[in-house]
Amino acid sequence: MWENMCLHHDSQLKIVTDLKSLDISQAPKETTKHHYDRTVQLEKVILEWHLQFEKLVTQQKHYIKALNSWLKLNLIPIESNLKEKISSPPKAQNPPIQALLHAWHDYVDKLPDELAKSAISSFVAVIKTIILQQEEEMKLKERCEETRKEYLKKKQAFEEWYQKHLMRRGPDEAEHERGEEVNTNNPVSERQFVVESLQKRLEEEIESHQKHCIQVREKSLQSLKTRLPELFRALSDYAHACAEAYEKLKLITQSRGGGA
Repeated sequence: MWENMCLHHDSQLKIVTDLKSLDISQAPKETTKHHYDRTVQLEKVILEWHLQFEKLVTQQKHYIKALNSWLKLNLIPIESNLKEKISSPPKAQNPPIQALLHAWHDYVDKLPDELAKSAISSFVAVIKTIILQQEEEMKLKERCEETRKEYLKKKQAFEEWYQKHLMRRGPDEAEHERGEEVNTNNPVSERQFVVESLQKRLEEEIESHQKHCIQVREKSLQSLKTRLPELFRALSDYAHACAEAYEKLKLITQSRGGGA
């Protein structure tokens, strides 16, 4: 099993290391709802991965500890009187399985599981940061859309009002009012100022959103390029350490003729 895990993690490490040459120039320029949902899904998968890896490490150690406890109980002769001692000789104090269990305990205790757990945990933190950045980007886009709707609504209302005002005041007078600076006595310029202010705000929000899109893409890619190789290198190292440990345990059983 661990030899197969070595092959898989080594292959994954090579793939993520090649990310440094990844070209995203043709990728979507902004985060879509589908993209965001997949990022959230990835976070859930990695959290579950971290949980299951911890359970694997913990339960393996508990299992070996339980076997050692069982062995200790069975190595203690249960004798209540001299007659039992004569009829039932003491059990062997060094059964073949003892060396196997002691070696197993030592090998498992030295496995780099903390490094692997830390690498998975760090990658979870990276994905959480990307999610927060994507959420901020989507909020900025939503704000742009709200401002755009308000601007178009105000602009249409102003144009309709202005056409009516033009008919009442005459073309020359209305155009003169429209070109004047804003003041409390000029309803045309006042309404026009509101529309132009909304237009300016919309342009600023669009620019802010576009800048944030670029930042999210660049930061996300850089984080993945850095953290993914670290993650799979740690897992590859753990798999290789496990494969080596169990190969040594296998040799112990073979050297004792299968007595364990």
